[in-house]
Amino acid sequence: MFKALSCRDVSLTPTILPKSDVLVVALSARSLAAGARRCGLRVTALDLFADADTAAMADRCLALVSRRLRLPGPALRHALAAHDLRGVPLVYGAGFEDRPELLAALARDRPVLGNGAGVVATLKDPFAFAALLARLGIPHPEIADSTQEDGRGWLMKRAGACGGGHIRPAGRRVPAGHYLQRRMSGRPVSLLFLADGRRVVPVGFSRQWTAPASGQPFRYGGAVGPLPVRPQCEGVAASMIAAVSRIVAEVGLVGLNSADFLAGPGGWCLLEINPRPGATLDLFDRPPMPGLLGLHMAACAGDLPRVLPPLADCRTAMVVYARAPVLLDGSMRWPDWTADRPHTPAHIPAGAPICTVLADAAKPVEARRLAGRRARELFRRHVLAEAA
Repeated sequence: MFKALSCRDVSLTPTILPKSDVLVVALSARSLAAGARRCGLRVTALDLFADADTAAMADRCLALVSRRLRLPGPALRHALAAHDLRGVPLVYGAGFEDRPELLAALARDRPVLGNGAGVVATLKDPFAFAALLARLGIPHPEIADSTQEDGRGWLMKRAGACGGGHIRPAGRRVPAGHYLQRRMSGRPVSLLFLADGRRVVPVGFSRQWTAPASGQPFRYGGAVGPLPVRPQCEGVAASMIAAVSRIVAEVGLVGLNSADFLAGPGGWCLLEINPRPGATLDLFDRPPMPGLLGLHMAACAGDLPRVLPPLADCRTAMVVYARAPVLLDGSMRWPDWTADRPHTPAHIPAGAPICTVLADAAKPVEARRLAGRRARELFRRHVLAEAA
């Protein structure tokens, strides 16, 4: 699907990168901060965690205190009002899907390098998005706003949410801010892509899985990619990319985005578009791929590479959750294959993420198995040892 190419086929567009600092804002900004650092940019990171590795990569790292997994608008606007941050370009990640009004407010006094509030509002409104897909002839699950007779055939989701922890089997009522989506068969597949408002350049496909917990049967577990596209699947991959291209041309998507599909023997359907850089940056933002944050900013300015170089191996990024309350003391030494490392000492409540485990291998199944072994090693030799 992605042919070999020479370096001259890749546009790095160094002149489009801002010469000043860049701000990155997300629920967790670690991968965005790493991307900025890889592009040689000075970066200020704002997120909910201010993890140790985020702070190590950023020139400045600010924690936004929030009682829920939600960006606190007043605290964010107050932080960005600092004299030395006024007008600094901002790149955003997860956390604005249900906050287009906050995104619009931020764009009033600084360049926001990404999709505008109107695009985000359209794509994350489940009914507007379903209407768009129907108009474009793109397969998608049926949705509803009230309880259905065949309730076991439906899932309940919170509009504008991310991460999978909000998804439940449909119950007897649909709370405000939620909707129903018909269950579909297939395996989850995601496409990371660049867009300039008219055209699309695929970065690669990945596969996700869940880490079920009590009350959270669809909690996000991790992802592996790039997935090799077998010859018999090239037509399916091409049709997915073509569907994304139609959406890009219709709504004017720019920068790095991802599309989540379910794919199986009976075909595929599109679940959602995430109109911002996301978790799969960990899988793809590495040599020989050019710095993806730089390509994101260039694409927002209308400059796309012709094609991108293939990655030689696969990478897994697996979230490790605490099975029981964990107390990490200040002597905790994180293995170099971990990311999203909390500052220690730290108390990690049961069910909360401890960190992310990374693993590289020649094939997706090997990378995922290695990540699983490392997660078990983390508990056996590091986390449990430190907590003892």
